[in-house]
Amino acid sequence: MEFKTLQNSYEEYFEIGCHYVEKALAQVNLWCVGYEAWQIILMTLVTYIWLSWTSDFLFNNELPMTTRVKKSFFHYIKKIPWVHRYIQKEMEKVLVDMSAKKMYKLKPNMTYMRNLPKKGKSGDEIMKMTNKYLSMDNVNWQGGNVSGTVYSGNEELNNVVSDVYKQFTWSNPLHPDVFPSVRKMEAEIVRMTCNLFKGDPVESCGCVSSGGTESIMLACKAYRQWAYTKGITKPEMVCPVSCHAAFEKAAICFRLKIVYVPVDPETRMVNLRAMKKAITGNTCMLVGSSPQFPHGVIDPIEGIAKLGRKYGIPVHVDACLGGFLIPFMADAGYKIKPFDFSVDGVTSISADTHKYGYAPKGTSMLMYSSKKWLHHQYFVMPDWQGGIYATPMFSGSRSGAVVSTCWAAMMYHGYNGYVERTKRIVQTTRAIESKLRKIEGIFVFGKSEVSVVAIGSNDFDIYRLSSALLELGWNLNSLQYPASLHICITLPQTKKGVAERFVENIRSCVDKIMKQPKAKTTGAGAMYGMAAGIPDRSIVGDLTKAYLDAFYDTSSY
Repeated sequence: MEFKTLQNSYEEYFEIGCHYVEKALAQVNLWCVGYEAWQIILMTLVTYIWLSWTSDFLFNNELPMTTRVKKSFFHYIKKIPWVHRYIQKEMEKVLVDMSAKKMYKLKPNMTYMRNLPKKGKSGDEIMKMTNKYLSMDNVNWQGGNVSGTVYSGNEELNNVVSDVYKQFTWSNPLHPDVFPSVRKMEAEIVRMTCNLFKGDPVESCGCVSSGGTESIMLACKAYRQWAYTKGITKPEMVCPVSCHAAFEKAAICFRLKIVYVPVDPETRMVNLRAMKKAITGNTCMLVGSSPQFPHGVIDPIEGIAKLGRKYGIPVHVDACLGGFLIPFMADAGYKIKPFDFSVDGVTSISADTHKYGYAPKGTSMLMYSSKKWLHHQYFVMPDWQGGIYATPMFSGSRSGAVVSTCWAAMMYHGYNGYVERTKRIVQTTRAIESKLRKIEGIFVFGKSEVSVVAIGSNDFDIYRLSSALLELGWNLNSLQYPASLHICITLPQTKKGVAERFVENIRSCVDKIMKQPKAKTTGAGAMYGMAAGIPDRSIVGDLTKAYLDAFYDTSSY
């Protein structure tokens, strides 16, 4: 009886539903009265295209909504003829100053080689040409005038790595059967570095990449592949706004959505509450820096790792800049919060051996807590006609020589050597920070824990200080959002008197600027300040491309 009553109820609801469907269809037919079939088809097609475009714009894009709206607005504004002409006119003025003629002046009687010489040159002739080219390098990095860039410059180390390089000039890690010596060296670099970062002696693993950018991109690629295995079709990574630009590059190359979270305006550390809010079901990795590049601040790695554990999301620690300082800081006498694999939840770490590892340029370390992550990084093509093809990273063939010089640099310094140099770097950094805090007119961003001191000003355009220091021979890094400068301390700055000279030059420049704090910025600083103030970032992008074009310009002047 109950079953029959229930059945009757369903039939009644079904009849009511059919009635409303019939009414809806009748209304649709009424709307179509007066239209021909082709018109209805065309309107349907246009509506579909518009809805599809709107859906893609709102939901199927790696860029944030605000960025897309802004880009679309400026894109169409620039199509207005008089706006387009004005922008082109103003850009042409700037491009003159961004040409190779202006930025990279040749010495008198110098020309570019545009074609291969008809006859090959002897070793003596090549060295004579090389020395002539080297005479163009007039920035005093040996004297400590350059931020970052050259991290050692030790003459004895230079001789050691040069001799080792010669022994491995033609080696290629792609062929470990032919060059087992390089394979052994690379495996030892990985194991030694994993142990420095307290990885599990069996499970922790990694690879030697070509630099920090590749290390970061490889980690992003691995976590994207992991996300795919979890059914996440549109992976997202959550990063502090202070993270390295390589994460943005990875997002573009691997079609990942990058979600930026703010940093605390005082400490410059990532805002953990904002990071938690940014996590979704599509999040495939969380990022923290130790330290970050702009202001040298270490993010709260333990807090980020806690979020990773709670939501089952891998955590990458970008220690590319200070990776070969922070493992030695405790033994150098400086306390530092946990940042490595001893922190439960940290699944990968990038650390550049060619910075404070003091190896020649071209090597970096990417480490994983477990082989399961590394396997997502590998590229394997089992069905290629050329045979089964597999590489651990992006490159196929690589230089075994740079692997050998990295290994040689690590052997040369040893643990105690790194501790001693770390002490000199951190000691110099903190001494500079302490003295700069006492100069009226400028302030220091965050806390300079490792090797970077970043400064800003509430009284004048900080880029004026950049221009003034450039005239005195200092080559610092200009930063934006907020406007600031930083110096990255390397071994040349730890030489006697260099830090004192740097602080005194800043003090004298600031004293001079403060006499007219609102004066107009000139020189190289003016260019940077102008770029930071342009709302349409695509224009800045075009100017930057012109700057890059100048790298390869061999035009006659």
